[in-house]
Amino acid sequence: MALFKKKHLDNETMKNGAKLITLANPQSVISEQFRNIRTNINFMNVDKEVKTIAFTSAMASAGKSTVSANVAITMAQAGKKTILIDADLRRPTLHSTFNVSNGNGLTTLLTSRTKEMDASSVIRESGVENLSILTAGPIPPNPSELLGSKHMLDLVEGLKEKYDMVILDLAPILDAAETQQLTSSLDGTILVVRQGKSQKAAVKRAVELLKLTNSPILGYVMNDVEGDGDGGYGYGYGYGYGYGYGEEEEKKGLFGRKK
Repeated sequence: MALFKKKHLDNETMKNGAKLITLANPQSVISEQFRNIRTNINFMNVDKEVKTIAFTSAMASAGKSTVSANVAITMAQAGKKTILIDADLRRPTLHSTFNVSNGNGLTTLLTSRTKEMDASSVIRESGVENLSILTAGPIPPNPSELLGSKHMLDLVEGLKEKYDMVILDLAPILDAAETQQLTSSLDGTILVVRQGKSQKAAVKRAVELLKLTNSPILGYVMNDVEGDGDGGYGYGYGYGYGYGYGEEEEKKGLFGRKK
């Protein structure tokens, strides 16, 4: 018996890519809210350097790919040399978002038999200044083994030397064992929660799994918050109270409470 009810998956982002409102309408309220996320992440650099960040969700269709892509753009717009990696090897979207080929990508590097991986051969420019992208590549039969490998850890460490910020879009943690494993080796994880869609029990369990591996939880983004739409996108962002996170996680929220 499934622990959590599987809801209908939204394949829009897989087909057409994430909506890059920070490019389409940089002066919008939503774009400003993405910049607020960037600001709060930068504040976390005071006590400990944060260079590798994962965006994940409890289950699919929470909007993590849209959030991670737009946050990456705001980082690049602020002058940080940034790379965005599509590490969701089950439902990749980055190639659709930036309209590039997915013939080679992360899986190409992870399955390479050469001793030294030439990441530059598959990393692409995004068209946004300071932002590079690494698509998922061909979908493999063994995503858990690839993302949990030493190859993956070495790749992330190598990219940390070349980029100011390494951002990974990871598969939902309740659907993919590799997400829990990989986040423990990163500087921080941000959980994306979709209002009215994400199940409270599933979000609470996602947090528990992150804590089990001592994965640093930087905070969480409440996506699709009720309110006035912006530019036809219908997104809003607020602070996600009420999901059983407890006081510690509540203090780490990326935004103030939406009024």
